Amino acid sequence: MSPPQSVDPSPGGGDVSAPSANAQEKNQEEQAGASLSQSTNVHAMAEPPPCLPPSPSPAPYCVFSKGQKRYITYLLGFMTLASSLTATIYLPLIELLAQQYNTSLQAINLTITLYVVLQGISPSFWSPLSDVFGRRPVFLVTFGLYTVASLGLALAKGSYTALILLRATQSIGGSAVLSIAYGVVADLVTSAERGSMLGPMLASGNLGPCVGPLIGGAVAMTGEPAWCFWALVIFGGVATLLIGWTLPETRRTIVGNGAVPALGVWRTWWSLLVEWRRNRRVAGPADTEKGGSTQNGKTGIAGSQGDEKTDPTQAESVTSLGSDEDVNKTATGRGKLVVPNPFVSLRLIFYWDTFLALWLAASPYAVWYLIQTSIPVIYGQGSGGYGFKEVYVGLCYLTGGAGVITGGFICGRMMDMNYKHVARKAGFSANKNENHDNIHDFPIEEARSRFSLLILGVSMCVLVGFAWAVQLKVHPAVPLILQFYLGAKCTVLLQIYSALLVDIFPEKPGTIAASNNITRCGLSAAVVAALDPLVNAMGRGWFFTMVAFLDGGLCVICVLVLRRWGKHWRDKRRKSL
Repeated sequence: MSPPQSVDPSPGGGDVSAPSANAQEKNQEEQAGASLSQSTNVHAMAEPPPCLPPSPSPAPYCVFSKGQKRYITYLLGFMTLASSLTATIYLPLIELLAQQYNTSLQAINLTITLYVVLQGISPSFWSPLSDVFGRRPVFLVTFGLYTVASLGLALAKGSYTALILLRATQSIGGSAVLSIAYGVVADLVTSAERGSMLGPMLASGNLGPCVGPLIGGAVAMTGEPAWCFWALVIFGGVATLLIGWTLPETRRTIVGNGAVPALGVWRTWWSLLVEWRRNRRVAGPADTEKGGSTQNGKTGIAGSQGDEKTDPTQAESVTSLGSDEDVNKTATGRGKLVVPNPFVSLRLIFYWDTFLALWLAASPYAVWYLIQTSIPVIYGQGSGGYGFKEVYVGLCYLTGGAGVITGGFICGRMMDMNYKHVARKAGFSANKNENHDNIHDFPIEEARSRFSLLILGVSMCVLVGFAWAVQLKVHPAVPLILQFYLGAKCTVLLQIYSALLVDIFPEKPGTIAASNNITRCGLSAAVVAALDPLVNAMGRGWFFTMVAFLDGGLCVICVLVLRRWGKHWRDKRRKSL
């Protein structure tokens, strides 16, 4: 019997055990397509991915060149002479002024007291204003006041009322420059290189206590005190012109890192002159508009930047940033004129870490101010002095002044070295172009206070030696040499802890500098007021010995506490805001 035949269930019938020719062809095509697809996928995986455009490099903290920063540093140093030079040039003229204004020495001393009081208060108004309205216009206003007041003092020779009012105006105009200058430094450089800019600036500015008494003493010999005021008129006029023509706006809320064009009064006079000359040469309004748009905040530095354009690669990196921390996105080119709150500077004093840093800056300054005030008595012809004439007494200021200048340059390098050492130790980059102002985990207190204990220990010994050298009237070379170290120590500690204050409050550098000024001037005024009664009661030897242990001991305690708890207080304050 033959096997049964398979019946095709389809209408046409047929054998389903063998595939048809059409089905075979379709299957072959599917296999060929799958093979081709697999080959293509393998080839695609073997090919490298297409080249993507490089990610934009972060914008620099500041677009100013090294030469521009160096020029601004020494210009600020020249400007900071205003406060110290104006105060010290006046001291040798007290007797002459009493004769000229037909008044008593006590009345002339009142003008000195008023100057010191306003020297401490006025930065509380100007410095917060510079944080919102801009550094440049505030500098112009303050130096304008200073120059006009100096001119009035040179011309007004008979009215005591005019003397006291103009002297007050002179203090209001010239006393805020150092606080605002700290703000400029914070605008231009990061914490990593802040010391290298503060050192030369403070060293230049500290020439005032050296040069002032010499000029005042030389003028006193002529019998005409007006020449001192004419010298201050020349100084103020030159400073005002340099600010107007060459100092750019640096406030980061206005010009960002320097790449955002400044507008209106925030532009240098040089840039306005360059634009005016360009507009005269162009033919149409379109070119005029184009010419005006090329000005930027750094135009006019040293009178050579008028035609300089921003590096296109720099500008591209600045504009391509997408970070929320990009200051250029919020910069407007203009400041905001608001009435500042002078009590903000007072409020900052009462934070624990701020108070300790303020004391570490103010105490050495007050000790140095004591020594400066005592020099005429120690070396002069009065009772217990060395018997020097007035001209030679003026020369006794030079050794301490040389120490102040030397300390300023040494401290700048030391601060940068300490910063790099602590940064590497803590695992942070020591690159000076990286801004650590907003890195809250960075141990900035440790970086700034390094070597402070050694400096304070040596200072205690030197000040005790100075105390008994002047008490026993040993050879004058001994106290003069010791003054060199004490001047250097004052500058080093003042510079270190002033920088630390700006590091702690990077968003309010002018305001915290005003707090620093209030503390320094207030403490100095207090110790000078106690100088004569305590010296008469204790003698110079025991008085300066007491000062040495109070200054050194309290500062050592402050350094240790600041290192231990400073970062904790800083973090706690940041979290509460």
